[in-house]
Amino acid sequence: MRIAVFGLGYVGAVTAACLADAGHSVIGVDVDAYKVSCINEGRSPIVERDLEDYIRRARAGGRLIATSNAEEAVSQSDLALVCVGTPSRRNGSLNLEFVERVCHQIGTALASCEAAYTVVIRSTVLPGTCEELVIPVLESASGKRHGEGFFVCMNPEFLREGSAIHDFHHPPLTIIGAQHDEAANQVAELYAHLPAECVKTDLRTAETVKYANNAFHALKITFANEIGAWCKQEGVDSHLVMRLLTMDTKLNISPAYLTPGFAFGGSCLPKDLRALVYRAHQHDLNLPLLESILVSNRLQIERTAELIVQLGKKHVGVVGLAFKAGTDDLRESPVVTLCEYLIGKGFALRIYDPNVSLSAIYGSNKAYIEREIPHIHALMCDSLPQLIEHSEVVVLANRDDRVTQHSHLFRDDQTVIDLARSISAKTIRGRYIGLYW
Repeated sequence: MRIAVFGLGYVGAVTAACLADAGHSVIGVDVDAYKVSCINEGRSPIVERDLEDYIRRARAGGRLIATSNAEEAVSQSDLALVCVGTPSRRNGSLNLEFVERVCHQIGTALASCEAAYTVVIRSTVLPGTCEELVIPVLESASGKRHGEGFFVCMNPEFLREGSAIHDFHHPPLTIIGAQHDEAANQVAELYAHLPAECVKTDLRTAETVKYANNAFHALKITFANEIGAWCKQEGVDSHLVMRLLTMDTKLNISPAYLTPGFAFGGSCLPKDLRALVYRAHQHDLNLPLLESILVSNRLQIERTAELIVQLGKKHVGVVGLAFKAGTDDLRESPVVTLCEYLIGKGFALRIYDPNVSLSAIYGSNKAYIEREIPHIHALMCDSLPQLIEHSEVVVLANRDDRVTQHSHLFRDDQTVIDLARSISAKTIRGRYIGLYW
């Protein structure tokens, strides 16, 4: 393929060299004359392991050149990869000046091109950037319409400085966001030789996933460091602790607990977090990340409660009371806290949980629920149909197959708030609100 790579920094230089090494014809574009001359002289414009060897080999094979002329690059290519920087402004917002400038240059060059052209954003940009900035700028500068004279795709990169060449050849997966299949398929051909699954999705998802990745990486580093700081005070080898933690690939290093939904609860997580933070404070040790977890968890409950309040309906039914589906454990259940809040606000509340038999509750479970909701007996429904009939708003707190079985009972005037993604919006009448979807 004939490819133009705009921006010859870490991402652009590595991408250009690796694609040229794979046999594509690549022309790099940058306003920095030094970077352009480096490429044309077979040198690397940045310090990155093995990159200069790739550039030298690609130059010798006649598969890689560089220029400062955007129009020349577009005229000699069928597809452009935009790899320019998106630095932070002082207030933390993203500076898209370079993305906008390059898109304007590409659009201007496209005005005189007859064939359809594909523009691939590889720079890290916030969700909505392709639809709200890239496409409009390209349309305005080219006089052409997206989907006719040109196509736009989002292809986030997952390259680490210092191991970028290796990461390019061994990606965890390839993500391509697009509105048109033909463009997504064209971009997928660039990476057909790589041993990774190619996932085609929409533009916004492709834009968002890079931020989710980087936030998770920052979270893991900070988590490990805070655990390390605590271990140091306890006289424990933090590296051994974390090695044992990562050996659990069922719950720790896995998709477990990474599904957006309602707050956590139960007899373990809240209690153990409080104990850890309290012990750290005894060592005069502040652990901001770990301390913030329970604060954030409480906000999940408050956010849901506010959502219900804003609906302006008084008759509310809650399906699922235990902290987790398939259990009868009510201790520190976030649903109990939500119900307690709604009662305090004067809602006419009804609750249905087939796993919670009040006559069978005893011990700490009984003490907890009698303390939090002392008159719970009057709120419990014997059946799901009874709860649905009573409610203007139905809150699905836990997954329950009975909801699907009784979906025909929902009315047009009802609102269903799903906290567990337990039902499809298409299966019920009325308004459906997913908590985070």
